[in-house]
Amino acid sequence: MQSVKSKLIEPGYGWVRVSQFQEHTGEIMVKHIDALYKSGPLKGLILDLRNDPVGSQRGSRISSAFLPARAAVVSTDGRTEDAKRMFIAAPEDYLRGNRDDYLKSLPAAVKTVPMVVLVNGGSASASEIVAGALQDHKRAP
Repeated sequence: MQSVKSKLIEPGYGWVRVSQFQEHTGEIMVKHIDALYKSGPLKGLILDLRNDPVGSQRGSRISSAFLPARAAVVSTDGRTEDAKRMFIAAPEDYLRGNRDDYLKSLPAAVKTVPMVVLVNGGSASASEIVAGALQDHKRAP
């Protein structure tokens, strides 16, 4: 299943749809955003997470593409110390293993372009984490 789709909805305005968070969704999303920027700078971006009920904390870290470096993305809390963790917009949290930092190729403007995130009653898990992080940092209503 293709987990990411994108298109220019009109000149200067991009739409990125994440239908399911999978192992390589972050890398695939970066390719789509790069393609959108090849047509020129964006004036606005829509991140569409509607009806995406699955994912994980790792999958949710696509929010790092849109947030300032080291911004808080999500935290966990539990009874034991190993259950308490803060995940941030940094390679050590969004990369897995010894992979290259796929976010470093993104245009810097993606961190400041006006954007909205779309969710609905069918959005859950990773979609909620991404939407919450973008709202918390005033990146997207």
